[in-house]
Amino acid sequence: MGAMSEKETTILVVDDDQAHRYMLCSMLRTWGWRTVEADDGVTAVAAVENHTYDAVLMDVRMTKMDGHTAFRHIHEMHPELPVVIMTAYSTVDDAVEAIQQGAHDYLTKPLDFERLRLALSRAVDLRQVQSRQEEKHGRDEEQGRLDTRIIGESPRIQDLLEMISYVAPTEASVLICGESGTGKELVAETLYRNSERSNGPFVTVNCAALAEGVLESELFGHEKGAFTGAESRREGKFVQADGGTLFLDEIGETTQAMQVKLLRVLQERELQRVGGSELVQVDVRILAATNLDLEKEVADGHFREDLYYRLNVVMLTVPPLRERGDDLELLTRFFAEKYAKKNRRQLDGISPECLNMLRSWSWPGNVRELENAIERGIILMRGTELTEKSLPLTVQRGGSTTAAPVAGTATLEEAEKRFILKTLEETGGNKSEASRRLGITRKTLLNKLNRYEEQG
Repeated sequence: MGAMSEKETTILVVDDDQAHRYMLCSMLRTWGWRTVEADDGVTAVAAVENHTYDAVLMDVRMTKMDGHTAFRHIHEMHPELPVVIMTAYSTVDDAVEAIQQGAHDYLTKPLDFERLRLALSRAVDLRQVQSRQEEKHGRDEEQGRLDTRIIGESPRIQDLLEMISYVAPTEASVLICGESGTGKELVAETLYRNSERSNGPFVTVNCAALAEGVLESELFGHEKGAFTGAESRREGKFVQADGGTLFLDEIGETTQAMQVKLLRVLQERELQRVGGSELVQVDVRILAATNLDLEKEVADGHFREDLYYRLNVVMLTVPPLRERGDDLELLTRFFAEKYAKKNRRQLDGISPECLNMLRSWSWPGNVRELENAIERGIILMRGTELTEKSLPLTVQRGGSTTAAPVAGTATLEEAEKRFILKTLEETGGNKSEASRRLGITRKTLLNKLNRYEEQG
């Protein structure tokens, strides 16, 4: 999907083959972009020097100044301008060199047109984000006006909020990464609330919570009689989010078949209901979140590379609680006051011992685990002070001075495994209750337990 903006998106197409250049410009215009032509590298450099473009599509082999030389001149003048290079004489070394020098992407002829559209879409969206950054750097009075429920003063959180302020007003697809419980949905909500689509709907789908067939119907809708129980037509989440934002949580848990269907909707901005043939147009901004390493999932063949790049125009990483310093105490006091008020309990303070114990725990479940721990502590609190005695046993044992985890002695996976198994033990083996406390879906919990069994 190309970026939507007030001004028309313009791409400079550079190729000394007139027929090929004409074909490219015609195709780009059908995709909704304005084009300007340059027939050699010298003309291209002059064009960039005198005019503003959103992206450059440039051939390598040209009689007057080759594409690599022209790119170096353009990149020196405007390092922020994304340049997509194309050539029929590609080598791995050329591709690596161009990317290392700052090229946005590198395509080989004959061109894969869908790959071309994807590369240019990402380039245009990225340029829009960069323009927003430049605009906000020049308007300091707007800083700090972000509408958000994210709580934190640590450098990691402040950097995240600053990046959100740049990205939110654009149309760029955003991939939100981070461990379970870090607050990825809050980030998605903040992007929506500070976007040009904030008056439209904000629709959330947890991709891991539903079986593939159910998820397809949930996302795309279905026609009457499409399957047993489909007694009437039902619109899916894409249509419900039309004109607004759709948040696909746990996108890494989708099947390959579902990924193909999602990619088609993102590319074409149209869908078919399950059991139907009518094409339904949708105008939706996509935000997605995952706690998986999607690059690794792509490398392992579990996640489609084209969908990954379609979603990952901009990546935002939410830091784990253990890397947020004094935010732990800030969040603890916020949750304590919130749940004291909710449960009509008088709260006069939090004991130093309680805070020390909270600081000593590694929080593999992150902010969601902390919130659950404080809620439990307030409910079981004796008197008007929150003490370490009402914290969950997992935190009491793991956060004691004798059993405090030492940084670097255990991997995150080991800490998470220990935490999950301990939570399961505390719930008497009740997987639904354990998944609720952990802040993950039952399906995700079962997947993790199966993996632990395989590992022995």
